Amino acid sequence: MDGSVKYFDQAFDDAFESVKNNIGGPFGAVIVKDRNIIGRGVNMVFSQNDPTAHAEIMAIRDACRNTGHFDLAGAILYSTCEPCPMCLSAIYWANIQTVYFCSTRSDAEAIGFRDNHIYEELNLPLDKRSIKFQKIDNPKGDALFRSWADKEDKTLY
Repeated sequence: MDGSVKYFDQAFDDAFESVKNNIGGPFGAVIVKDRNIIGRGVNMVFSQNDPTAHAEIMAIRDACRNTGHFDLAGAILYSTCEPCPMCLSAIYWANIQTVYFCSTRSDAEAIGFRDNHIYEELNLPLDKRSIKFQKIDNPKGDALFRSWADKEDKTLY
């Protein structure tokens, strides 16, 4: 974790500034590759009226813009809090190598955030979740997936 204090300091400084200015919740994230910060983000849910504008997502978007690529293989993410399930999924999709965090999802729950509830919901069968999920068959679904499977110039991710 060489240099982690510096990267955590940046994430925390950004998060404190965000809270002070009512930009979003108390979360910040920094993405580092080759000892350089390539992406920074804070929770911007309030200011952007976007429930997906979490610190880790914003940092991933920033890193991808700055690197010109969606694949962040080899990158390290420093977050002020354990990533929620949405952010965790984005971290996997971005191929981030390592995540360091400070506060836990239980700490976030203690101050009113639902991260832990969502983690619990993901373990439930679809019919037991608090949000209704129902699969509806449509022949266009098969056709769409076949078109992707047959596409010769696709970019895998």
